[in-house]
Amino acid sequence: MGNIVFTPNFFNTIRKEEITLEIKEMLDKMHRQKIDLSDEIYVINPGGYIGESTKSEIEYDKRKEKKVSYLENVYKE
Repeated sequence: MGNIVFTPNFFNTIRKEEITLEIKEMLDKMHRQKIDLSDEIYVINPGGYIGESTKSEIEYDKRKEKKVSYLENVYKE
């Protein structure tokens, strides 16, 4: 179909508590660059869960007026 898929960054050797502010900012910047290159983002949200970083990326995507699709329905509490 000619689609290119950008995936989230995973660092299996780094525990969450080891991620510094500098690394977090770098990852956020990388994700925004991927969004800039994309026509649409597809949110993988098992059980409808969306974390804070992903919420931020969705808002960034919406400001760019790009399509957002979800694996599962988004539950609002």
